[in-house]
Amino acid sequence: MNTFSSDINHKDLARACFLEGYNCSQSVLLAFHEELGLEKEYAARMASSFGGGMGRLREVCGAVSGMFLAAGLLYGYSDPKDQEGKKAHYALIQELAARFREQNGSIVCRELLGLDHKSDEPTPAARTSEYYKKRPCADLVADAAEILEGYLQEHPLPTQRP
Repeated sequence: MNTFSSDINHKDLARACFLEGYNCSQSVLLAFHEELGLEKEYAARMASSFGGGMGRLREVCGAVSGMFLAAGLLYGYSDPKDQEGKKAHYALIQELAARFREQNGSIVCRELLGLDHKSDEPTPAARTSEYYKKRPCADLVADAAEILEGYLQEHPLPTQRP
């Protein structure tokens, strides 16, 4: 895993990925994929289920899920008996969620989109200029990437990870 550079603008990378056609979760994870040591295709596949609030179920925002995926790879625990590690990681996830909620009012896809129904058909909408005008998703992925980038600057990773 490489160190994180302040020269990389993860916010702009995430927005560009979304505008390229990646879903919300993919866009955030892809903004960090090289530094996480993930192949682009692998990162895109890993995050593919979480778009549209998890498969267009309109639950937790895909941008938030992508941010959590990246946070797990960066700060997560792997020992199931590591209660302190689990507690610390869950506290981190709750902090990231609070930052996103403070900035955007919610972490729930349907609430962020102003929808009055719980889920949509599994077929995604075509990415047209009208789609991008109606959806705040490009801004939401940018916000999630910026929040994680800010957290990384506040809490640098150790130079050696296990």
